[in-house]
Amino acid sequence: MADQLIRAVAADGGIRIVGAITTRLVEEARTRHKLSYVATAALGRTLTAGALLVSSMKREDSRINIQVQGDGPLGGILVDARLDGTVRGYVSDPSVELPPNQHGKLDVGAAVGRNGYVYVVRDSGLGYPYSSTVELVTGEIGDDLTQYLATSEQTPSALVLGVFVDHDGVEAAGGMLLQVLPKAARDEQLITALESRLSALTGFTPMLRAKQTLPRIFEDLVGDMGLQIFPESQLLRFHCSCDGDRMLSALKLLGEDELQDMINKQEPAEAICHFCGDRYEAKCDRLADLLAELKLENANRA
Repeated sequence: MADQLIRAVAADGGIRIVGAITTRLVEEARTRHKLSYVATAALGRTLTAGALLVSSMKREDSRINIQVQGDGPLGGILVDARLDGTVRGYVSDPSVELPPNQHGKLDVGAAVGRNGYVYVVRDSGLGYPYSSTVELVTGEIGDDLTQYLATSEQTPSALVLGVFVDHDGVEAAGGMLLQVLPKAARDEQLITALESRLSALTGFTPMLRAKQTLPRIFEDLVGDMGLQIFPESQLLRFHCSCDGDRMLSALKLLGEDELQDMINKQEPAEAICHFCGDRYEAKCDRLADLLAELKLENANRA
């Protein structure tokens, strides 16, 4: 099944639902970054969350950045998601592995850490990004971003995220975002029923592994609440917008002396994109061009 995102409403527009399948893009992130099992789960959940959260933005060039910084051995997580369905991201230490938690599942919370922060930046393309910071709740990503939605956006929300990975790779990944909008926020009976159904869920990936489609999952959850699924689905993919020329231009930060020394020693340089792992090599002729550009820039500043 292709990675995709679909949207729906229920309860006369009082409930907003977004679902995403992200199996292939999380697998690409795993292979690109050589992620451990627990790192795959942590980054995969955050990639999926990025795709879900950015879906509510309006302008075509809208994007959202999610940075998770905990005190666990995984270090930081950074995800960039755009409204066009492209997502990318990385973790500080992709090789970290931990024993399963007491429930026999990957211990994402221990890998991320329970102390730290989640930083979310929404950029609608107007030049005035909106940023929010919340403390980590459990380090499990879903709980932490649900806390962000409740405190920063003041929208009662539930975020269900899952990644199932084994020795063959990512078998299933995806998630679902449910939000109770203001017109339904005072319907206590509706909210109680929704909370009860969400608490009965055993996870998102078990449903995907059982070959349930997103419409089927929506139908089982709120099909009796006036569910309306929008016909358009959006394809999702792991994609990085890094550019070789731009990446190599960053080598000018080394300074004139360092670049000249590399040229004298006939040593090529390499720039690596953290988001996707792509490597760009600058041979000595390229380094000479960069040195000439840097000297000109420095002369113009003088």
